Amino acid sequence: MSQTNLHYAKTHEWVRLETSGEQQVAVVGISAFAVEALTDLVHMQLSPVGKHVNVGDVFGEIESVKAVSDLYSPVAGEIIAANTDLANRLETLNTDPYNAGWLVKIKLDSGAGTGHLLDHATYEKECHNH
Repeated sequence: MSQTNLHYAKTHEWVRLETSGEQQVAVVGISAFAVEALTDLVHMQLSPVGKHVNVGDVFGEIESVKAVSDLYSPVAGEIIAANTDLANRLETLNTDPYNAGWLVKIKLDSGAGTGHLLDHATYEKECHNH
């Protein structure tokens, strides 16, 4: 999967849209830039399946040896899957953050979209400015 086809939040979450039947599902993870900035990851917690989130709501937290960081939902909808196994193999976020390192899948609310998110080129510029 190409990172250039993803949508990004300024808070470093990425979104890949998939279609399941007639529903749009957002697969959400955190960028390699964020994983590298956090350095040694030690713990992660995700919200339960069934929780409704709005854009900017916290859907989990990730802890490194440096800090604890909230994970913010880049889209509005219901969490329909959480990659809970990832908590036992956090190294996956270092090796494959855009595939096996996905965090949650969110069924988008009617009318919800990703137009407010950044494209890859804009996200890259944001990262280099920090």
